[in-house]
Amino acid sequence: MPQATLTRRHPLARWTAAAVLVAGCLSGCVPSAAQGISAPPPKPLAPCAWWYGIGKPPTAQDIETAARRYQVVVLNADQGAAMRRLHQLNPRIQVLVYKDLSSTRNYAGAVDGGQDAVYLPSGIGYVAAQEHHPDWFALDVNGRRIEWQGYPKHWQMTVWNPDYQQAWTDAVVAEVKREGWDGVLADNDFNSLSHYSSAVLQGTPNVAETDRKLRDGLDAFLAKAGDALTKANKLLVPNVSETHLVPGRWTAHSRFGGAMEENFGFREDGGTGGLLTFRGNEFQELRAQAALGESMLLLVTRTHNAREERAGYASAALLAGPHTCWTRATTDDYRNPEWSALQDSELGEAVDAASRLPNGVWSRTFTHGWIAVNTTAATQTVTPPPGLVVPGALAPNRTAAPSPTQPPTAPSSSTPTSPSSPTSPTSTTTPAPPPLTLEAADAVVLVDPPRVMSRAWRISRDEFRVGTLWAR
Repeated sequence: MPQATLTRRHPLARWTAAAVLVAGCLSGCVPSAAQGISAPPPKPLAPCAWWYGIGKPPTAQDIETAARRYQVVVLNADQGAAMRRLHQLNPRIQVLVYKDLSSTRNYAGAVDGGQDAVYLPSGIGYVAAQEHHPDWFALDVNGRRIEWQGYPKHWQMTVWNPDYQQAWTDAVVAEVKREGWDGVLADNDFNSLSHYSSAVLQGTPNVAETDRKLRDGLDAFLAKAGDALTKANKLLVPNVSETHLVPGRWTAHSRFGGAMEENFGFREDGGTGGLLTFRGNEFQELRAQAALGESMLLLVTRTHNAREERAGYASAALLAGPHTCWTRATTDDYRNPEWSALQDSELGEAVDAASRLPNGVWSRTFTHGWIAVNTTAATQTVTPPPGLVVPGALAPNRTAAPSPTQPPTAPSSSTPTSPSSPTSPTSTTTPAPPPLTLEAADAVVLVDPPRVMSRAWRISRDEFRVGTLWAR
C-alpha cells in the first residue's frame, strides 16, 4: 500500500486466436508467401528498473536520475509537473498516477480547509462522498464506517456498488486524459479486508463472505475501469494481492496493461519458509504474461538483507521479458528512489526458458550470465555453468568454493604440452565447476568476467536503461 504503445488486445482473445490457428493447421495448413510473421517474438530481457515514487515529492535530481534509470515511474496525482518533466527528458518512459480503488481519505493533503484537494490519492474525495453519497462508505455489522487499522483516516468504500465504480472511473479517466498521465497504478486490489480491518461487512455473515463480496466487487470494478481507460488509450495496472490463493486472478486483473506484485519474493512462515511467489498458480501466471510480452509486470521485493535482494532480483530474472520490471524496497513508505547493484549485472537476454530442477531450484541462462533461485525452505545444491563470476568480480584465476556470497568463479585453464610432441596442438580443458550450495530461499547471480564483456553490449544496455529497447 500507502512501447511502442502496449498492445491493448485482451490476452484471452489472443490465446483464442492462436487456438483457432492451431486447430486449422491440424486439419491441414499449407504455407504460402501471403502468410508472413507480423512481428518478431518479444525479447526476454533481464528485468528493467522501475520507481514506485509515492513516498515523498521527487526532487529535481530525482527526476533527472529517474529519466535515465527507470522504464516505469509511479507518482502521486499532485506531481503532474514531475510527470511532464520525465516525459520531456525521456519520451519513452511510462509514468502512471497513483489512485486507490478501495478507500477515500481525509488526512491533511487529501482534505484541506474542509474541501477535497484538487489532486486526490483516490478516485472519490472524502468530502464529496460525505455530502452527496454517504452510502458509498462501507459499514460493518454494527452500522459503523470502517477505518483501516494502521492507516488513520483511510475509509473503506463500497467497491461492489456500480454507482461508486462508475463515479470513480469517470473521475479518474477524465483526470488522466486532462493531465497527460500514461495510465493508472490502482492500489488495493486486495484479496481480504483482514489486512486492514477485522470488520465483517454489513449484510455478510462472516469474514469469508466479506472477502468474497470485496473480491467479486473488485473483479467487476477492474473490468469497468479497465475498459474505460483502454478506450482512452491509457493503462490500468492494479496492485493485486495474494493471487496465489485465487487461480486466474492475476491473469484476469492484469489484462488492461499489467499488474503489480508488492510482495514478490516474500518468504513464508514468518521468514523461515520458502518463497511465497512460487506457491499455487501465481508464478505460472506471471511466466505466461512475461512470455506474451504485452503488459507490465511491476515487481517489488522488500529487502532487509543481501539474501532477500538476491532472491528478489533473480526471481524476477526468471520472468525475463520486455516489460518485466523489478525494484527493491528498503523502506515501508517508498520514500527513496531505489537501485540495486544487481541491476548493473548486465545479464543480457535469456537464451532459454526458466527451468525447475527436481529439488525445487529454478535456473535460467542469459547471453552474459546465469541465475538460480532456491524457492524451498531447505538447503539445496545446483551446478552452475563454467567460467562465470559474481557481478563486479575480476576475471578469476582459480576455482573458488561456491556459496551465495562467494559464487563459483571460472576455473583456471590448463594447457598441457606433450613432452614427446613439442609441436602438437595446444589443448585447453576447463574443468566443470563444483556444485553450488544455496541456502533456503536464497539465490545466486553470476555473469561473464569483465574481460569478455563486449563494448557493443554495454552500449545496448545503456540504451535500454533510457528506454530505447522498451519500444522495440
